[in-house]
Amino acid sequence: MTLNNAIEVSHLTKKFNDKTAVDDISFNVKQGEVFGLLGPNGAGKTTTLRMITTLLKSTSGTVKIFGHDTASEGKLARSMFGLTGQYASVDEDISARENLMIFSRLNGLSRADSKKRTEELLEEFSLVNSADKSLKDFSGGMRRRLDLAVSLITRPALIFLDEPTTGLDPRTRTQMWDTIRKLVAQGSTIVLTTQYLDEADQLADRIAVIDHGKLVKIGTPSELKQQIGGTNLSFTVSDNQQVDSTVKLVTDKLGATVHLAGQRLSTNLAGVDQLSKLLATLQQDKISITDLTVQEPSLDDVFMNLTVGKN
Repeated sequence: MTLNNAIEVSHLTKKFNDKTAVDDISFNVKQGEVFGLLGPNGAGKTTTLRMITTLLKSTSGTVKIFGHDTASEGKLARSMFGLTGQYASVDEDISARENLMIFSRLNGLSRADSKKRTEELLEEFSLVNSADKSLKDFSGGMRRRLDLAVSLITRPALIFLDEPTTGLDPRTRTQMWDTIRKLVAQGSTIVLTTQYLDEADQLADRIAVIDHGKLVKIGTPSELKQQIGGTNLSFTVSDNQQVDSTVKLVTDKLGATVHLAGQRLSTNLAGVDQLSKLLATLQQDKISITDLTVQEPSLDDVFMNLTVGKN
């Protein structure tokens, strides 16, 4: 066990009859980071999460939570994390306050401690004004906040969030992002599965991309973006007579392939520092350009590049 690892996944595999859903996956999650699991539907990310959280028995491989093997020390490992699923596990027929009280008692808190923890969580998740309303009157965002509050009753150091903002409106999604950032600032480690690439880009320190049950890439959002081709530069040459000489100049200066559409050039930069040198050269050669755009690759580009058509 490396001291700064919250999770160690080693050669994790899950087979359902003759179908391999998760195929020999290994990775570590560091303490205090947000770790994103990305993949298309059916890629194996939810199966991976269920094995890590002991909801599903693996065919082979091991998982350690803060150094404790989930197979041989399951109860101890489970006591160290909270899990929030895609669908709220709370009781529809009672209030938020009653739900939090019941789950607090189920987690072993005394009646007095349960009451205290319930008040803290209602405050923390902005549910005080709705605490005694029936859950049937809750919006999707309020329901999701309550579900997250329930998973945090025991103040776990590790939190699993399985698609926490699915189906929420943009404003409520942003509120959930703020809540997740606050948890990290307080020292929590978070494992996040999401179908929203902007969410992973906003929140995750590192991302594992899973496809067809295999781990195809792991790295920071910036590293993953750089691996698929760097920064894209495009501009229009004002004078049609200078297009050919500009293509030659850009090719010589950057050593990169130039794509031409009429008078518009596009190419890739190995680094943004190349841009200032190129612009200085164009100015020196009295080549006028317009509509300059510099675009970093997005996680959408990464996702498409790594997962589409790789059957």
